[in-house]
Parts: sequence; structure tokens; C-alpha cells
Amino acid sequence: MIRRVSLAAAACAAVGFSLLTVPAHAAGAEATPTHASQKVMSGSDHVKCTRLSKGQLCIAMNSRPQSIDVFYTKKGGANIKAQLGYRMNGSSSYDRLETISDGDRATSTWKMSWPCKKAVGLLKVQGQGTFETPAATFPGC
Repeated sequence: MIRRVSLAAAACAAVGFSLLTVPAHAAGAEATPTHASQKVMSGSDHVKCTRLSKGQLCIAMNSRPQSIDVFYTKKGGANIKAQLGYRMNGSSSYDRLETISDGDRATSTWKMSWPCKKAVGLLKVQGQGTFETPAATFPGC
């Protein structure tokens, strides 16, 4: 857990923002789906983030334990009902549907064996579409 948080924090620091203090601008009523432009932020191959209109969506690929973390920090706008997920090899997996409010940070984790493949973080918002991060890779791949 400490290594996972350290990896994500180090990657975020490398691009000039902190996971704890980053102003999240994302997916409220003004959010745009994946086919529209999104500001991409990336600190390493293992952590990739996308800044949305009312927040930030990130994926972190971890080696110990082997897992994928997808997290969304929301700042502003109305509550949303959404699912965090990831896509790897054309197949998507989503966590439970949850309500995310202004100031919330939603996180989902999937533990898995060591696939040397890229994955994209997903945020599926009811009534708005699906938003995604750039592809990230596991350390050592």
C-alpha cells in the first residue's frame, strides 16, 4: 500500500501536481465523452491522468502487489453516478455504481497476475458517457 501511494505520488509530483491537493475539474454536467478533447497529464508509464472539466481521472499500474488502481477526484458541479473501470486487450471491467460528490475521491483496485500489457482507466458516468486516461503499463514491462 505504501509503495502504491508513493509511486502514484511520485508520478504526480513529476508533472507538477499532488494527488491530495490537485484541483479536480471533472465530470459534472459539463463533462465531455472520450471522443472529445481531454487534457492529458502523465508522469510516468505507470501512472497516467486525464484532466476533465470538473476533476481528474488517473490510472496507476502497481507491481507490489500486482494491481491496477483507477481513481477520480471530483471538484465542482452536481453529484454524478458513475463506475470506475479499466480496459485491457479490448476487454473492460467495471466496479460498482457509486455516487460521487464535489470533493470526493473515488478509487477502485483490481488485483491480478503480472500481465505485461497496457491498460486504460475508465470513468463511466450515467447520462454522459465514458471518459478515459491514456494507456499505462506495469513497471518492468
